[in-house]
Formats: sequence, structure tokens, C-alpha cells
Amino acid sequence: MEQLKSQQLRLLSHLNVPHKRSLLTSINWESRLIAIRGARGVGKTTLLLQHIKSLYENNPNVALYASLDHLYFTKHNLLELAESFYNQGGVSLFLDEVHKYPGWSREIKNIYDSIPELKIVFTGSSLLNILNAEADLSRRCVTYDLQGLSFREYLLLKEDLSLPIISLEDILKKPDKCSLQIVDKCKPLKYFNNYLQEGYYPFFLEQNIDYLTQIQKVVSLILEIELPLLGNVDIVNVRKLKSLLAVLSSGVPFSVDITKMAQTAQLSRNTVLTYLTHLNRAGLINLLYSDNQNLKRLQKPDKIYLENTNLLHALSLSNVEKGMERETFFVNQLSCKHKVEYAPKGDFLINGKYTFEIGGKSKEGKQISGVPNSFIAADDIEYSCGNKIPLWLFGFTY
Repeated sequence: MEQLKSQQLRLLSHLNVPHKRSLLTSINWESRLIAIRGARGVGKTTLLLQHIKSLYENNPNVALYASLDHLYFTKHNLLELAESFYNQGGVSLFLDEVHKYPGWSREIKNIYDSIPELKIVFTGSSLLNILNAEADLSRRCVTYDLQGLSFREYLLLKEDLSLPIISLEDILKKPDKCSLQIVDKCKPLKYFNNYLQEGYYPFFLEQNIDYLTQIQKVVSLILEIELPLLGNVDIVNVRKLKSLLAVLSSGVPFSVDITKMAQTAQLSRNTVLTYLTHLNRAGLINLLYSDNQNLKRLQKPDKIYLENTNLLHALSLSNVEKGMERETFFVNQLSCKHKVEYAPKGDFLINGKYTFEIGGKSKEGKQISGVPNSFIAADDIEYSCGNKIPLWLFGFTY
């Protein structure tokens, strides 16, 4: 265990991220068992270390961080670690990358049941299935999902601009006031394109890193390691999945033709549907349906987007189409807290109530004329005008 304590001290001493993600203050850290899921690269480890440093800095011996791919676990198991740590006065155990540890759910359940005084926080891939794991933790565990940086969080970490979270309801009810509130403090359009290209993953804070190449590495690790391990994806189809992602990043969103996609990827139709679901859970794509409750979800989505605009720029084989970039941003930012569906009129239906059309500053909104609770999310404008709201403003909802 001394190896793990030394690693924790080393990581905390090198932690140099003064600003905190919005999720950090939303988690009920008093819960006995907490799961934090997220796609590779979105900042789960940093989130844990920030919490440990802020809460336990004056009493470090009561908290222990352990990454489950550490060599320590080649000779020791989780239950052994938990018992030893607790007997030495430990209070909170933080377990990172649990999906890399065989039988993780069974051992965490055993720890939870046998040491009721010990709090456990664990992180894992967004593919992590808490409900259907080897030991069902769903009744014991409080689960949180960490998304990549919002535009607001990017401005905080990159430009040291502390700006408020604005609810969707406030944006729609008083868009003039909301946009003025931000523009008075910064020029959002000055930073927006940089965010769309290189601002979603916090590793832009690292020195001497090729950001888009790093994204490509992250995607490869998800496809080559996490999907075969957690999604039962045949390793021989990884190259086909990469080709499928390239196709999705290169075209304008379309009404999905699964048969054509299957032919392009050289996979069966059912395999494509299954793999799309895995890619969605892995945080690589967003699947949109015209009715989130409809059984046709089992057949095919209505639209497919890459999960964020940075993926678009990293994976596209040609110049990114502006309309696709705008729609990808909108879906990504709103899906963090809201239900996003494909709309029969306009582009998107949010929470089953609000209809949105996405476009540039000259967008007129003919598609949503006469539709109640309809709005235009327009790029390249700073202020709202009528039902036309700046697209960037939807990056402040978390």
C-alpha cells in the first residue's frame, strides 16, 4: 500500500488545475458508494484528485487514491487493500479505472457490505454497466456521468474567465439579458471557433501536445481496448469501426440508411446497429431518435452525430462542413442535462417541448414558422434578436 500512497502524493504535488468542473460541486460526496463514468480523456482522474486535495489536504492519511491498472494489483486484490487501508484509519477510498480490474463489481460489493464505515468512489469508462455488471451495484451506488468541457468550462480553464452557468429556461425566457451578461465580460465569438476545434478535452492544458493527434489516440484506445473489453466487439472489426467513424465525420447529418452503412463498413445490418449503440455509450457518437420512448429505437436512429466537434476535426478526412459542426455542438452541449430528439419540423426537439433550428446569422427559420416554443440557434451573432439566440450561449448550460 505504501506504493499507492507514494503515487498519490506524487500526483497531488503535480496537480496544477486551479479551476474546478461543474460536476465537482454537484456530487453528493457523503454517499457511501459513488460511480463517476465518462469517456476516455474527459478528466475523471483530475476530478478525483482535485476533490482529494481540497478535502483531505490537511489529513491525507484518511483518503487513498488507487488506479486499478497499478502493478500493486498484480499481487494484491481490492478487498485486501480496502481492509488494510481501513484498519490504518482510512475513511475514503478512491478507485480509478475500475474497468481495468477483472471482477471489480464483485469486490466493490464485498467491500461495501463488509466495511460499512468506508466510503468508496470509483471511476470507469462510459461503457461501464453498473446495472448488469457481475455484481449488481445499482441499488447501492449513486452514479454520475462526466462529459467533456462545456464552452463555459473551456473559457474558465483556458482563459481564466469565470462565467455563470445559465439554465436553458433562462436562456429561452430572457435571451437578451443572458447574452448581455456574458458579452459584458468577454467576447465569446473570439474563442468559439477555437473551442469547436480544440476545447472539449481538458488535455489541451498539457504542454507540448498535438491536440488532434491525442484525440486520435484516445479514439484508437476506445476502439481497440474498451469496446472489445466492455462491449463484446470483435477485435477484427476495429478497422471497420474506424472507417465507419470517418464516414460519419465527413458528411452532413442524414436520414440514416443502416443497410447502406452496413455495406460501406462490410458488416451485417444487425452488427452495425449493435456497434452504433456501443459507439454511443463509449462517448464517440450521439444517436438521435424522433421519439426516445418508441420501440423503433431497436431498429435505427433518425440521425447520427459524432459526440463532439473536436472529434469532427480530428477524424474528418476533409474540411468540416459548417452546418454539421453547428448541429454537433448544439446536440453535445444540450444532451448533458436535457433530452434531445430529432424533430419533424426544424432540427431538434428539446425536453419534448422546445423546437430548434440551427444555422448561421442569416437563418430565417422558415421550417419552424408557426411552431410553438420554437427558436433559432444562430452562429456568428453576439446578441439575441426575437427568437434568434446566439449558438454559443448554449455552451453555458453546464
